[in-house]
Formats: sequence, structure tokens, C-alpha cells
Amino acid sequence: MIHFPMLAAAFLPLAPLAFAQGAPLVDPTVADAPSPVSLEQEAALRCSAAFALVSAGQERGNEAALQFPPLAERGKEYFVRSMAQVMDDTGMTREQVSALVGAKAQQLWDDGEVEDAMPACLLLLDASGL
Repeated sequence: MIHFPMLAAAFLPLAPLAFAQGAPLVDPTVADAPSPVSLEQEAALRCSAAFALVSAGQERGNEAALQFPPLAERGKEYFVRSMAQVMDDTGMTREQVSALVGAKAQQLWDDGEVEDAMPACLLLLDASGL
């Protein structure tokens, strides 16, 4: 089982982009916790998780991940800035934000929604100016 306790600090040296069944990425009790964030922050968390998953897949040569623009630099910068903004806006700690983004990664992984999330997330990335 892979856990994401310090996800924001490391930008996910994750398992390959998951489009098949796999072990849980985070503790399911964390994934079920209510989210104390706004809709905008929720989108930033979801896209940060999607970028991290795709970037990890790209690093490993995963064909599904390689269909998207390279995310090693822009995706990482979006991830870092978004997580910092959520911490600033909510007063949450790095660990708390890491748990939330880890839960989003778990949800995307479990539901097979990584590819589906990417078009909207790429629009957010472009809109961010990164």
C-alpha cells in the first residue's frame, strides 16, 4: 500500500498512472473525511492530484500519461502553488493539505477518472499562467 502523508512536499514519486486495478494509495478513512475547502480549492486539490499522477506516469513511460503535455515542471509548480494557497486560505497544515490531495489522488485512482479529469485541469493550468 502506498500512502500520501507528505504529498505536497515531494510531488508524488507515485506508482505509474493507474488505469488498472491496484492497491489503495491512501488510508480509506482519510479519503472519507469531509473536505473543509471551497469549490475552487477542491478543484485545485483534484487537479494537483491528477497532475502528480500523470507526471509520475510520464516519468515511467506510461502510454496513457504520455498523451498529455509534459507535466514535470508546470504541473509541479501548479501543485506547489495550489497547495500553498490552500494552506494560506484555510490555515491547514502541510500534513492536512497533503492528506486532502492524497484522498483526491486515491479517488481519481480508484474511480479511473484520471484521464477524464485532465481536460478541465489542463484548462486550469493554462489559466494559472504557468
